Amino acid sequence: MIRSFADKETEALHLRDVCHRQWGAFKAVAVRKLDMIDAAAALSDLRSPPGNQLEKLSGNRNGQWSIRINDPWRIRFTWGDAGPESVEIVDYHRG
Repeated sequence: MIRSFADKETEALHLRDVCHRQWGAFKAVAVRKLDMIDAAAALSDLRSPPGNQLEKLSGNRNGQWSIRINDPWRIRFTWGDAGPESVEIVDYHRG
């Protein structure tokens, strides 16, 4: 279960189906991926399907993970003892 969100836009999409204007083209995929993260009992659950491309981040993002929505967009999060935290949708090349 998602414990927290890093931004209000990602939270609104997941909890209220309110979509940020930039995300309209991939809303359905983003909702499906957020649901996967929410249902994951362990980080390893997100390795499937392979299209998620679960990735451990490094550098100034050390401790964070991401799964792919599409080419530039990812869902980035940390995995704590209670599950996913600080979940956010980001443009991988900008944030």
